[in-house]
Amino acid sequence: MDQRDDATWDDMVLVGIVARTHGLRGHVVLNALTDFADERFKVGAVVWGRIAGAVTPLHIESMRMQGARPVVTFAGYDDLDRAEGLAGVELRIPEQALQPLADGSWYHHQLVGCAVVTDDGAHVGAVSKVEDGAGGTLLVVKGERGEILIPLAEEICTLVDVAEQRIQIAPPPGLLELNDLAGRPGLPPSPRLRRTGRPRPRRPSPSGSGGS
Repeated sequence: MDQRDDATWDDMVLVGIVARTHGLRGHVVLNALTDFADERFKVGAVVWGRIAGAVTPLHIESMRMQGARPVVTFAGYDDLDRAEGLAGVELRIPEQALQPLADGSWYHHQLVGCAVVTDDGAHVGAVSKVEDGAGGTLLVVKGERGEILIPLAEEICTLVDVAEQRIQIAPPPGLLELNDLAGRPGLPPSPRLRRTGRPRPRRPSPSGSGGS
């Protein structure tokens, strides 16, 4: 495969980051940002990294799992010195290479940028990122009120249309006002900052920003 340009890089989906070297023979440990690490980083797979300013294909020659983290070698990076240069490199793939998902599930990158509106048509903001936590998946929505955390739960997010970049919500009483309360002097911290106890999504998106 040939190198790709920066415009293509921006359209690719992040699936992992090279964390560090492992041993003396070019092995590197990856932080996988995908629910399909075994498939995504299998022997023979190709991921892309920006190396010395060039978007470059990286061919996986070996892979084993160390707990939840893949340990891989890339073709041409078969010694410690070369592998050390990969530390911190983002690993991406073209969007068309993503694993298909069941209906009602979405990749995180598909939700980022979606406009969020209430069932009665009021504009709330746009999704800036998606976070996974012990209490479930949260949409981080930025709008005129500031930043609001909205659980990605079926009873709250009544319609998710990634093709139209639109998420319709039926917020429970007080959800949209939590950010306002957090900014008022003399009031206790907003409960929106406490992420435990949020309803878990019935149909969550895969973990990671674009886990594939």
